[in-house]
Amino acid sequence: MEFSKGHGTGNDFVILPDPDGTLDLTPGLVAALCDRRRGLGGDGVLRVVRAAKHPDGVALAGEAEWFMDYWNSDGSFAEMCGNGARVFVRYLLERSLVAPSGGTLPIATRAGLVRARVEGADVAVEMRRPRLRDVATARLGGLTLTGAAVDVGNPHLVCALPAALDLAALDLTRAPEVDAATFPAGVNVEFTTPGEPVDGTDGHVLMRVHERGSAETLSCGTGACAVAAVALRDMGRENGVVAVDVPGGRLTVTVTADSCWLAGPAVLVATGTLTRAALRP
Repeated sequence: MEFSKGHGTGNDFVILPDPDGTLDLTPGLVAALCDRRRGLGGDGVLRVVRAAKHPDGVALAGEAEWFMDYWNSDGSFAEMCGNGARVFVRYLLERSLVAPSGGTLPIATRAGLVRARVEGADVAVEMRRPRLRDVATARLGGLTLTGAAVDVGNPHLVCALPAALDLAALDLTRAPEVDAATFPAGVNVEFTTPGEPVDGTDGHVLMRVHERGSAETLSCGTGACAVAAVALRDMGRENGVVAVDVPGGRLTVTVTADSCWLAGPAVLVATGTLTRAALRP
């Protein structure tokens, strides 16, 4: 089995080329691939398949040739992954599966059509505008935090830390507890503190995230979009540009009247051949 490995601000993925959708990808195989000691290691798997060859992508085959079949590291599906989409586009370009152009490149995902553009070393993807929903709480150890529920094609809960709490000191080795009735499909939980002003932006936020199905990750693209939308709301703004610093680097989020652009580095670091029989699904 051929594979590549890539990451976007430390959010890393195993990439499997499967243009005709013939690979028997199972939750157990995905979990084994993402195992950091016995597999290749990753926050998730990106299967590169033609939209017309995947049941979840066929409805968009007329608009996009390629479907991003994204799986969390525990073998569950996710509707969308912003960093994954950026790495997916980098893979398509470097493998000459799409031709570079000055326009945008459409990608099919479970959350719908995503458009991407290359900005030098960065890849930017356009996603739906984050939708702020109800207030909810997350419990982390003995700490209860109130946050904003946000829909970015997948569910998020953005919790700003009180000034007395240190973001770096949070223990995210266990999943935060949330109300299952509010988040029946689970939720990605972001914890934030304000950052110093950054030139060319309207705001700057520091973020850590616990992703459903993947535990804490070094970055979460859709989470950065959710955090930016909440930051802009708290500034009394509907649109704007927010720098979001995650443990793996910096993402830039631009919220417009009808969409949200996520930009940052997307890098391929390895290619190879996997010995499937050696994995332990």
